[in-house]
Amino acid sequence: MIDLQGIEKFYLNKGGKNYVLRHVSASINAGEFVSIMGPSGAGKSTLLSIMGMLEEPTYGSYEFMGQDMFSLSERKRIEVYRNYIGFVFQAYHLIDEMTVKENIEASLIYKKVPSAERKSRVEDLLERFHIGAKRDFFPSQLSGGEQQLVGIARALAVRPSIILADEPTGNLQSAQSLQIMDLFKKLNEEEGITIIQVTHSGVNAAYGNRTLHLLDGVVDKEQFKKGC
Repeated sequence: MIDLQGIEKFYLNKGGKNYVLRHVSASINAGEFVSIMGPSGAGKSTLLSIMGMLEEPTYGSYEFMGQDMFSLSERKRIEVYRNYIGFVFQAYHLIDEMTVKENIEASLIYKKVPSAERKSRVEDLLERFHIGAKRDFFPSQLSGGEQQLVGIARALAVRPSIILADEPTGNLQSAQSLQIMDLFKKLNEEEGITIIQVTHSGVNAAYGNRTLHLLDGVVDKEQFKKGC
């Protein structure tokens, strides 16, 4: 599903090149649950952003579902993102001026899903995540756990093949964190959604079936294996 080859990312400064990622190569199959771990500054979030086409690498290739993403036009990449990828952020990234219902529906409007189908999908997700009673609440009226549930519901609204989650429980209490991780596990096992998460937590990483370790932008290939 995902094939990364020789991914590098650096920024130029007066002292030369500031590398974020160096020669990262990895493959992730459909239906996997992969955790990306490493210390702060290791390049985890940058790598996830490249997978989600929010950033471009300086060098290297990225194939998604057999297609070289960075040979496509920006319009085509946006189309792939909207059709196949759901992104879940640590800071939720909900739109403050929109209600819960409107936040979930927003991605479907961008995708030009017909009104009747939008309504059906949103209602299903509100019921599924037990947040129907909060449909007309604004993000500021929700707890952190509730905001993250809305963020996940928004990501799932487009029926993605893959969810990319950047520290999805980083701002949550432990009980809320376990609720979110159990939800990801269920989505992966019961619905076959591929999940790639960036995390500092060994507990969260253990929910996956593989762990990709990054250190100073380099993959520890010995640890990128099943059961790690």
